[in-house]
Amino acid sequence: MHKVGENRKILGVLGGLGPLSSAYFYELVTGHTKAVKDQDHIDIILSSRATTPDRTAFILGKSDEDPVPFMVEDARLLEQYGADAIVIPCNTAHYFIDEVRRSVSVPVPSIITETVSHIARNGHKKVAILATEGTVFSGSYQAELERFGLEWAVPDESGQKIITDIIYGDVKSGVIPPPEKLFSVADVLFDDGCTCAILGCTELSLLKRRFPEDTRFVDSLEVLASCAIKLFDHETVGFTEDFYTEEVTFTET
Repeated sequence: MHKVGENRKILGVLGGLGPLSSAYFYELVTGHTKAVKDQDHIDIILSSRATTPDRTAFILGKSDEDPVPFMVEDARLLEQYGADAIVIPCNTAHYFIDEVRRSVSVPVPSIITETVSHIARNGHKKVAILATEGTVFSGSYQAELERFGLEWAVPDESGQKIITDIIYGDVKSGVIPPPEKLFSVADVLFDDGCTCAILGCTELSLLKRRFPEDTRFVDSLEVLASCAIKLFDHETVGFTEDFYTEEVTFTET
């Protein structure tokens, strides 16, 4: 429903999953778009339905509240507003991406596909997955890594409990814990041969601000921001060197 400024392109952000990471995604897109004035930035409409049922709880069968109808409704509203593409800054929500894609007629890039593609371009062979229990259980990252011919590893039970506590006990409660809490899990996987670790939950992305130059940690939210900027034919600035490898065109998979 473009009216004023018919030639503009609009990025739709299906957010609220959770709210703090959605706000940070907006900050990343804005901060990493090459611009000298307001009008050089991407037009963005952000839907942040924080009341969307928990994705992990539904995937694990701990809740019968299905988040899909909420996500589909919001995707359709974004398209009606005029979104030319829609991104979902939530890794766990990838589990439902096909239903969202079927509900709209605009591209919906996958944060997981784009993150694994980024890792493959940078020559990694074995990858640690740090994510919600729902994402790990669903196998979304495992399947995508295998599709790219990459090995993977996940934390053991005690390590996963620490990651879950960071996500739900800390960040979703408004607390950013010290990076050492994350490192205590990641270092075990690095010692096991992993050359990088995916921050495969956008709550974990909030910790990455404490160690921005450590390229062993691939922030899925940064990857999605880079993808969105390039999808709208803007130039990126300020990313670490690994973001400027040979470009791969977005495809829905």
